[in-house]
Amino acid sequence: MTSDIHQGADRQTRRSFLGSAGVALGAMSLQGLLSRSALADDASLPHFAPKVKRVIYLCQSGAPSQQDLFDYKPALLARQGEEIPDSIRMGQRLTTMTSDQSSLPLTPSKFAFQQYGKSGMWFSELVPHQAGIADQMCQIRSMHTEAINHDPGMTMLFTGHQLPGRPSMGSWLSYGLGSESEELPSFVVLVSQGSAMLSQQPIFDRLWSSGFLSSRFQGVRFRGSGDPVLYLNNPAGISADDRRRVLDTLSQMNLRQASEVGDPEIESRVAQYEMAYRMQMSIPTLTDFSDEPESVFAAYGEDARKPGSYAANCLLARRLAERGVRYIQLFHRGWDQHRDLNAQLPLQCRDTDQASAALVNDLARLGMLEETLVVWGGEFGRTSFAQGKLETGDYGRDHHGRCFTMWLAGGGVKQGHVHGSTDELGYNITEDPVHVHDLNATILHLMGIDHKRFTYRFQSRDYRLTDIHGNVVESILT
Repeated sequence: MTSDIHQGADRQTRRSFLGSAGVALGAMSLQGLLSRSALADDASLPHFAPKVKRVIYLCQSGAPSQQDLFDYKPALLARQGEEIPDSIRMGQRLTTMTSDQSSLPLTPSKFAFQQYGKSGMWFSELVPHQAGIADQMCQIRSMHTEAINHDPGMTMLFTGHQLPGRPSMGSWLSYGLGSESEELPSFVVLVSQGSAMLSQQPIFDRLWSSGFLSSRFQGVRFRGSGDPVLYLNNPAGISADDRRRVLDTLSQMNLRQASEVGDPEIESRVAQYEMAYRMQMSIPTLTDFSDEPESVFAAYGEDARKPGSYAANCLLARRLAERGVRYIQLFHRGWDQHRDLNAQLPLQCRDTDQASAALVNDLARLGMLEETLVVWGGEFGRTSFAQGKLETGDYGRDHHGRCFTMWLAGGGVKQGHVHGSTDELGYNITEDPVHVHDLNATILHLMGIDHKRFTYRFQSRDYRLTDIHGNVVESILT
């Protein structure tokens, strides 16, 4: 008999034991499990009145070159071909792609710059549409990060740590604030491929992972071809009523198991089954652009008619926002111009410039911009010196975490405002630095969350999106 008892104990998982020992689940109703608003343990969220209801994050994966788009540096022209001074570089660690170069020659942008808007904000000729929304934009030219390679840089940008395993920003917001939509996930991810084909950095699922939070808070990626979500349609011979009966039976079985083992992931499983069922009805109308007027396609560009393109994803992001999705994350690959910068960068801008500006204008047209935060930028910047040889003409720029440019538009941020500055060579920050943690703290603040109080206990430690760092950038807020 003793042997039988031990065998039974061995079959019980550590999670289920701790769950049953430490949590009295009591009677669990299906309605409770499928609550519209899945809030964090801190029931006081939001901590204060939010400035915005949702975030649309336009991530330019691969790191756009700030000197060629936003941060105009005419001094580089006068010093073209000179070695970057030691007093500027200050022993900075370089990537393996340039650390063995015998020369690190300064190189200016080949593209013309002009000032726009009442603020006189500088823009390259490559981004004329973004230049057209200068007076709606808050440009941060003093972003910085410790990361110098793409994977840790992207992971840092969205989870607050260079090593994978922590929840992404969208998951934190889904966990803390819940969803405004009953038919769609609170966190949706869209990925597009750039025209610049030299270097397409991979986009990993962990960038929208819920980490140690419940899996119900992870992002749902919509595909660019075929069904937007896998298994959206029922198998042949299965009707909607059949599917409903199957889900009801599964729910009963899962609830019974939850009452026995206390595994919180069972709650997530039930909720995700129900969301999947509702998405079968909501997604077909969401992704059908036939109700959009021709003026919308003219604004976003003809690529908006091509599913999976950046322009189509920007338009889809607006439609998701209209339907109450909390956090919409776009990734556009192809910004990693280590060589052939002058030929490849215009291709990326052609993909993204018009649609990025159109999204902001469209939200404003619909009266949604005041309650939406749009964020545009990559994981770090590019060097002011050339990767490769200037004389060959096919040079590029290497990774640079010391300074880069991002912009924000929407509720709660100053319009036509430039924050921070860099030295005359565009290599170091000279005024008002903004770390990635500061940016994330500011985004949470605009959503009504105090980043220092918004924590989750895991393995005996309280974690937060900003780790143990971060300050709200008050000077960019209205």
